[in-house]
Amino acid sequence: MPSRVAFITGSSRGIGRETALTLSRTGLFIVVASPEVENNEKVAAEIREAGGEAMTLDLDISSPESVKEGFAKVNAEKGHVDVLVNNAGIARDALSMRMKLTDWDLVLKINLFGAFYAAQQALPGMMKARWGRIVNMASVVGQAGSPGQANYAASKAGLIGMTKALAQEVGSRGITVNAVAPGYIGTDMTAGLPDELKQKMLASVPLGRMGTPADIANAVKFLVSDEASYITGHVLAVNGGMYM
Repeated sequence: MPSRVAFITGSSRGIGRETALTLSRTGLFIVVASPEVENNEKVAAEIREAGGEAMTLDLDISSPESVKEGFAKVNAEKGHVDVLVNNAGIARDALSMRMKLTDWDLVLKINLFGAFYAAQQALPGMMKARWGRIVNMASVVGQAGSPGQANYAASKAGLIGMTKALAQEVGSRGITVNAVAPGYIGTDMTAGLPDELKQKMLASVPLGRMGTPADIANAVKFLVSDEASYITGHVLAVNGGMYM
């Protein structure tokens, strides 16, 4: 039986990279998709060196045309996508009164619209196969809000709503749609935060530590597995108790 195919957006670094490496170890063929072509190749090389299989894709998730072309390439080579992890995301923080409309638009376009574009392209193959897994990368910020992140919070809350709607639409075809909502995770995105803010965030985590990309990747690994076949429309919080 050929390997199932996992298409992971934003998989050139951080949580996406860790998810790609983790899922490859379960025997999935990995599509490393992001606009960071050089980093894509590095991740694919790591997967191959560990005995896995991968291909890379120069993907602009904010462009429906780029997403359509990307899925067409994968479908031509592998038949269809079995697992979609909508991980691509950016932050452009500012207090709402001062937020540039271009930053509002860009965050929504990449974090929310992009996930919808990818799901729309993945679903026909999953429907035909009567099996599929979609995992959307939400955030504790989409559940609890956060000052200075109205755009990011709106995009991640939107992803949660989309997850629940899609789960209801496609459940009868053996497709599950879930979300993972990370808390405070050590990535490039959080590395640039001021120390004072980092300490404040850590103080709000009952487990007393920052999460790792592996913590998130392992949650995704479970949700795309056969063991999670009766879980859909769920938001799995991986946040150390930061928000309950």
